[in-house]
Amino acid sequence: MSGSSTRGRLSALLLVAPLFLFLAAFFVWPLVMMISVSVTDGTVRQVMPATAEVIGEWDGTGLPPPEVQQALIADLRAPSEQMAFGDAVRRLNSEVSGFRTLLSRTASAVRDAPPGQPVDLATVDPRWGEGRYWQALQRAMPNYTDRNLLAAVDLKRDTEGNIAAEASANRVIMLRTFTIAALVTVLCALIGLPYAMIAAAATGWVRNVMLLAVLLPLWTSLLVRTASWVILLQNEGLINKALIAIGIVDQPLQLIFNRTGVVIAMTHVLLPFMVLPIYSVLLGIPRNLMPAASSLGANRLRAFWHVLLPMALPGVASGALLVFMVALGYYITPALVGGAEDQMISSVIAFFATGTANWGMAGALGLILLVTTTALYLVYGRLSRSPNMVGA
Repeated sequence: MSGSSTRGRLSALLLVAPLFLFLAAFFVWPLVMMISVSVTDGTVRQVMPATAEVIGEWDGTGLPPPEVQQALIADLRAPSEQMAFGDAVRRLNSEVSGFRTLLSRTASAVRDAPPGQPVDLATVDPRWGEGRYWQALQRAMPNYTDRNLLAAVDLKRDTEGNIAAEASANRVIMLRTFTIAALVTVLCALIGLPYAMIAAAATGWVRNVMLLAVLLPLWTSLLVRTASWVILLQNEGLINKALIAIGIVDQPLQLIFNRTGVVIAMTHVLLPFMVLPIYSVLLGIPRNLMPAASSLGANRLRAFWHVLLPMALPGVASGALLVFMVALGYYITPALVGGAEDQMISSVIAFFATGTANWGMAGALGLILLVTTTALYLVYGRLSRSPNMVGA
């Protein structure tokens, strides 16, 4: 009996093993890589290992001791990959402007000097006599850093190691992302709740047609749906022509390449994620509750407000959470329909990842989105277990 039980457990484990492998390869591993790359900063240390070993003992005041300068000369003389050296130069130049020309000039002078001949760095370039360049070199040496995480929220560490504000647009773009996502969520709820109520109350072919209208966009490519809105919203598009034809406006409205177009297109794309959870909850509500409320003297509005809406709130909350979290990471729709002031944080992540190959910043911004969505999910989970939600 024990042997058969063990074999049964092994068989069950083998059945679910592909699922765990899939989750580990396509979910857990990318998350671990994103978190690690956002806090890892070994670019300079890899190119200048000797300097990294001795500069950590320097107290950061004045100029470093001769041992640090000799270690830097030895690292610059040692052969290194051109790409790795370029990455290290870009990293240091982001700390203090001018490091690009400083290191290039110093590396050429050091490598051209005869072997064994001492090199005075201050003679090669007077900037080596300034402590801020050595301090930047020291700050760039640790393997792990909070630099990218701070920069993602427009913060940085000053020369004394204190956190200070930095002139950047990441915080503004992040706020814009949350604003657009919240606006789209509210519009989806306002449209999705009555639509789901009508679909749940309908029967036969009417319900099937309404559900098909919700599901059909999910079967269409996101790029195709967004491109369709570009055609509809342009100045010569169907919407503007219809508004002019019926006399509502005299000239075309600017509905594209602005916030209005982004919200309209995203609401259409994400509406099914609001309708379906509400619809599934409404199907579980007994149909005789509204007639019972009417028989007790409540009008339709009062019955809806005190009976139907509280019971539909779990579906609304689930749909709102799903729409908001999906909207936070949207990239294609704002890029095609929005203007320069309507791009969301996903476009910034794509810029750092593909435009500048700054995977650290891309990972830090992605980590902020991950933490935000996780916190929202935990809050929803807590609220869904509250007496009000359970009672609904």
